[in-house]
Amino acid sequence: MPSESFGSAQDKRFPPDDPREWLNRARSNLAKAQSTSGIPEVYLEDLCFDAQQAAEKAIKAVLIHLGARFPYVHDLSRLLALVEQAGQSVSESIRRAASLSDYAVETRYPGLSEPVTWQEYEEAVAIAVEVVHWAQGVIE
Repeated sequence: MPSESFGSAQDKRFPPDDPREWLNRARSNLAKAQSTSGIPEVYLEDLCFDAQQAAEKAIKAVLIHLGARFPYVHDLSRLLALVEQAGQSVSESIRRAASLSDYAVETRYPGLSEPVTWQEYEEAVAIAVEVVHWAQGVIE
């Protein structure tokens, strides 16, 4: 039942302590975040959550690569601070990922925030793409 593209991603799994596995998961979340045309019933808030998750897992992949421990939190600002403490520089454009942290909780539940706009969605995906590419560059 799995599609060919899904199966091929499944074939490239690594142990959970391998940063490449975290990058794979980041890319999976990013692909979901970018999939606006396939399922019209999906809220932009949910796609922004996947963008946040892509950035979070990419940052955690960098932390694993650097041999740094990290808490299982959604606060991207905190995680990026740990990256810097581990000796890896973080550009201002990557720091923008901190703005995605709200998508981890507030926007996922009715009534905690306003609906996400198309512009906010596009910005969230653009940030996530940049963070995933940055992490790939650090690790690979």
